[in-house]
Amino acid sequence: MGLLIGFLVAIAAIGALFYLLVIYREIPGAVEQRLGTLEELPENINKWRDDEESEEGKAAAAKGLRREKRIFFDEKGGSFGAGRFVRQVRYRNRATGAITSVEPDEVIKRKRVKKKT
Repeated sequence: MGLLIGFLVAIAAIGALFYLLVIYREIPGAVEQRLGTLEELPENINKWRDDEESEEGKAAAAKGLRREKRIFFDEKGGSFGAGRFVRQVRYRNRATGAITSVEPDEVIKRKRVKKKT
């Protein structure tokens, strides 16, 4: 009897997975209707900006470096092809302008906003 219940639970899980993968990916607007739309992209997306206000930026300036950061939008990343934000940070030598080091990319989760009807 326990084996039969396990088999039925497995069939239900496969059906739910099929629904999520096929219906959400292939029907336009299905994800937005169920989960909401993704928040707007921030200003100055994909543009490097100097970071002189943060503690890390001040520490880099004391070492003769310039800390630059940007939020990069990776269109092909994220779940269901929705894209993802990645925070990127690099350090440049103030005298030569050469990039001396970079920090690991940090993925920033996009929030979903539900429309009020």
